[in-house]
Amino acid sequence: MSAHRTQTPSAAFEPFDAVDIIAAKRDGQRLADDQIDWVIDAYTRGAVAEEQMSALAMAIYLRGMDRAEIARWTRAMIETGERMDFTALGRPTADKHSTGGVGDKITLPLAPLVAVFGVAVPQLSGRGLGHTGGTLDKLEAISGWRAALSNEEITAMLRADGPGAVICAAGSGLAPADRRLYALRDTTATVSCVPLIASSIMSKKIAEGTGALVLDVKVGSGAFMKEMDQARELATTMVELGQDAGVTTRALLTDMSTPLGLSAGNALEVAESLEVLAGAGPRDVVELTIALAAEMLDASGRPIGEDELRAALADGRAMDRWREMIRRQDGDPDAPLPVAPHTEVITAPADGVLTALDALAVGVAAWRLGAGRARKEDPVQAVAGVQMHAKPGDAVRAGQALLTLHTASPERFERAPGPGRGHRHQ
Repeated sequence: MSAHRTQTPSAAFEPFDAVDIIAAKRDGQRLADDQIDWVIDAYTRGAVAEEQMSALAMAIYLRGMDRAEIARWTRAMIETGERMDFTALGRPTADKHSTGGVGDKITLPLAPLVAVFGVAVPQLSGRGLGHTGGTLDKLEAISGWRAALSNEEITAMLRADGPGAVICAAGSGLAPADRRLYALRDTTATVSCVPLIASSIMSKKIAEGTGALVLDVKVGSGAFMKEMDQARELATTMVELGQDAGVTTRALLTDMSTPLGLSAGNALEVAESLEVLAGAGPRDVVELTIALAAEMLDASGRPIGEDELRAALADGRAMDRWREMIRRQDGDPDAPLPVAPHTEVITAPADGVLTALDALAVGVAAWRLGAGRARKEDPVQAVAGVQMHAKPGDAVRAGQALLTLHTASPERFERAPGPGRGHRHQ
């Protein structure tokens, strides 16, 4: 009588070993194209463990990557998912990406303004993390508005018979490797790494299928890039990645040492955006909106002068696009925005001139008041944030309001740092 023997199936054959790739980058070697392709695919499949990708991310952070490596890394992340295609629209498409800041609500007036001039804007946006605000969090302060759209809904909004612009969440099919790697970077102190930032942003933007892309690279205390040299390196790297992929890509370096506008927080920033769409609003927000719109239109082959752009804000054409865009996503453009039940005013301790208003401090205050999140799954308050009543260079008198803090949770006031907290009134 013969015995029957069974064999345990072995693990799937893998052409590389993650340890060898980690060691190569740790020792300053250039990764080969097939090594990069494999490690991104294997990580997405779960064949490369979290601790192994953590080690590789740190090796890249310390040793860097050359242009060819970054391009291949970006391409490999794109290949893990789907690519959108808007060529059937029969009209140019343009998008804008900001590297994140405080009070940066530019996307809200910008997308409908560009759409006025016949360029479709597929603005796939994200949520805030830490002190930087998220476009989707801001728009969700509008009653009924929804961020999740199907590809068919996105395309319908971009057609000539639609608003011509859409601001929504990126679908789960776009660069899924990036979602895993982004979360990993956030927990392993490897966020501020130019190769990893550039490939993260550009893998999603290239997969999005836009024809032109304008990058707003922030530099200053409230930005991820604190120094000009680092911001310029990031901008150059991303422009090269876009051009290599056939996307007309431009970058502006803009200041984030002081918050943009006079508000930081979700509903507060929507209200300020509506002022801009009505032809008013803070000067710095208006000027950056105009500058980015001009770049997007020019990159799309439809150059428009600043006077024409200002006219489209003043005469209501951009507002009309906004209202239709909000309605198409089940939002009510006429619904009042939510208001915080608790506020605290911070006043000037003496007469003088306001010399600085640190973007990071304001962003952290808004975050701790409830406008931001420490983890991706944390909820945010629509009403929380900071309203600014003076900007650097303004003369102030003793007792004059400098900031108003807004929150739904009054116990959060003590957790919100800020300049001039010596004089507070509830």
